[in-house]
Amino acid sequence: MLTLDQVKLKSKARIVGLQQVIEAATVALIERCYARGVNVVITQGLRTYAEQDGLYAKGRTSQQLAAVGLSYVAAQPNEQVVTKARGGYSNHNFGWAIDFALLLPDGRSVSWDTLRDGDKDSLPDWSEVVEEAKKLGFEWGGDWRTFKDMPHLQMVFGLSTTQLRIGREPSKAQIAAAYAVIDKLQEEAEELSQAEKQELAALRSEVKELAAVVSGLSKSKVTERVSKLEDRASIKAPEWAQPAVKAAVNAGLIDTPEGGSQDFYRILTVLDRAGLLTTIHEGDK
Repeated sequence: MLTLDQVKLKSKARIVGLQQVIEAATVALIERCYARGVNVVITQGLRTYAEQDGLYAKGRTSQQLAAVGLSYVAAQPNEQVVTKARGGYSNHNFGWAIDFALLLPDGRSVSWDTLRDGDKDSLPDWSEVVEEAKKLGFEWGGDWRTFKDMPHLQMVFGLSTTQLRIGREPSKAQIAAAYAVIDKLQEEAEELSQAEKQELAALRSEVKELAAVVSGLSKSKVTERVSKLEDRASIKAPEWAQPAVKAAVNAGLIDTPEGGSQDFYRILTVLDRAGLLTTIHEGDK
């Protein structure tokens, strides 16, 4: 399983040059998707005008390029059209947009399959990324009517590329509001407290020990810790924890999928990703 740092490293080069608020939202997107079991990679960020013109040339003839003042760009008529925007007419050219793909488990391959369900939660991974992106304030190209751009996400604050070309920028209030949304969502998934980190470390240690002696797996220890966490403030199970909750129910650790705390659902997710919940279930057969 890839670590969050490994997943983020895959997008590091593509994030360089983005507007700061877009960079913050992009990093938050990668982190929030990872928490849901979906690895996302940024495939496009800031583009130069020349790079944009090169993409625009795909699927177009020399005559078509000359008609829009791009006679100096090499035509690529045998390629598929990938964009309707030439240099200066894409939000990528100003750092307000990104494109994404799904990063596969090998850490090298990517997928643009919008129906892929790699985390087996009955939801397409692509849809989960889009859902998180919209929460963060991104506009999705898949919602466009005339030219659907499924990997495209942008945050332009109502500005057109015409306005961006002459130097217009979002207001300070708009940027502050965008950061407020990002910060609020990130606070919900903030780092564990020191005490929680120690408890998490202890559980991870136990996972390693139990993996070495599967036949001697003790369900009681895990059940005891789960019960302690379950007694804290009750909330509805977050979407990112649903697979772990389902696995815990199947393993007989909990009776109901609702009523746990944020810490409770975090620990269940760790146990599930470590394969411990499945091991417990199989050990009881």
